[in-house]
Parts: sequence; C-alpha cells; structure tokens
Amino acid sequence: MQNILIIGSSGHAKVVIDVVERQGIFHIAGLIDAFRTVGEETSGYRVLGAESDLPVLVEKLAVAGVLVAIGDNFVRASVTARVAALCPQLPFVSAVHPQASVARAVRLGAGSVVMAGAVINPGCDVGQGCIVNTRASLDHDSVMEAFASLAPAAATGGGCFIGTGSALGMGALLLQRMRIGSHCVVGAGAVVTRPVADLCVSYGAPAKTIRSRLAGDKYL
Repeated sequence: MQNILIIGSSGHAKVVIDVVERQGIFHIAGLIDAFRTVGEETSGYRVLGAESDLPVLVEKLAVAGVLVAIGDNFVRASVTARVAALCPQLPFVSAVHPQASVARAVRLGAGSVVMAGAVINPGCDVGQGCIVNTRASLDHDSVMEAFASLAPAAATGGGCFIGTGSALGMGALLLQRMRIGSHCVVGAGAVVTRPVADLCVSYGAPAKTIRSRLAGDKYL
C-alpha cells in the first residue's frame, strides 16, 4: 500500500483515519499537526511534525499522497492551499468508507471524504476537499462545490447545489433543486425550502436567513 500523511489529529481526523483504514488502499505513515508536539498520538498514529516539515517527510517516508482531515471548511481549504504550495507534486487523495454508497456516475474530487452510511446518488458532482459525513445523503444530479460539507444525517433532494465552503448542519434538509450559495452555514435540523444567498447563516423549519457572515467566520 502507498504511504500517505493525514493533516490534522483532532476528532474529525479520528473518523477520517477509520475510513482510510477500512478502505484498505493506503497506509497512514503519520499525522501532521502544528499545534501538537511531535510524538503525540491519535488513534495509534504519531504526529510527525508541522506543515513546514512536509517536504522533508514526503521524501524520507516515500509519501504518495496527503489527506487533509480538518472539519472546518474554510480552514481545510486554507491548509490545502498551503500544502499544495509547499509540495506541488504531492497528490491529495480521497477516502470512501466501505459502508458508504457512491453511485458509479459520481465525480468525487481530490481530498474528499465519504463517511460510513453516506449515500451519493447518480449524476452528483462532489468537488475538491468535501465532506459527506456519517449517514448524510446527496441525491441525484446534485453539486457540492469545493470544500463544502454535509454534517451527519444532512440530506438533499435531487438537483441541489451547495456552494464553495458551505456547511449543512446535522440533520439539515434541502428540498429538491434548492441552491445554497458560497460560504453559507445551514443550521442543524433546518428545512430549506427557498434558495439561500452567498455568505448567509440560515436555520429553522422552514429555514430563514438570520444574518450574514464572512468566509472564515466560525459556524456558530
């Protein structure tokens, strides 16, 4: 199996590690996390250094790819950009849990992760660095742009669009053909019955836009 490095070592990284292990395609050589001491462990894997150590580690460990395991969409996108600049030849790999259902006619972008019980139906286009979390469902012909995320049990109808960096909270629902703009947050349990503009926070059933936000703001 090819060696990969996981960037991140928090709770979300634990789930990503489990997906990679169960998929059985890659061997995790270690973790990268600038906020922890070298040698600390998550799920039995050691922190080997920070992002700045990547060029040396990639060569030393014959690393064939990297996977950014950070739950916050904006932070994940920023880290991905820094890693791409540091190691431009290093591929970003994706991981799909064996108990997820991903249709044959689905495009899954580099660096995306599909968790246990998730469903991605035919005709969907999932961009770079997306998260389709536990038991989330993306119905037919829907689009997730880069670094968007579906939290556990979030679901869409067919033909939906989720813009760059947007996050659907736990159990949120999008009716068919709904459009969510870029860098939006849809709260847990929301039911979206009308389109949401860019840079908005929406929640409730039916969902209402409560306030605006900036890309990179905390979700709550």
